[in-house]
Amino acid sequence: MMPDSCSFCKGKLVKGKTEFVVRVENEILAIKDVSAYICEECGEAYYSPEISEKIDNIMKKFHNSTLLVHPLAAGELSLEDVTA
Repeated sequence: MMPDSCSFCKGKLVKGKTEFVVRVENEILAIKDVSAYICEECGEAYYSPEISEKIDNIMKKFHNSTLLVHPLAAGELSLEDVTA
């Protein structure tokens, strides 16, 4: 059962789509168009058990190098490297 409100800010959750992004060692995987309940206030995403299982299966394939993915351009920097 999905919660009615965000456990962080108590905002209202609404059905929507989000992006699931995870870093695995030196690689980044982004899964687009993931169905979720998203907090209207802070943007925190909550996944149903079915969606969580799909994400787990994708992660297993990613770890086993059996997942074909498109390259993703990304930049990375440390907050300490940025001067105000």
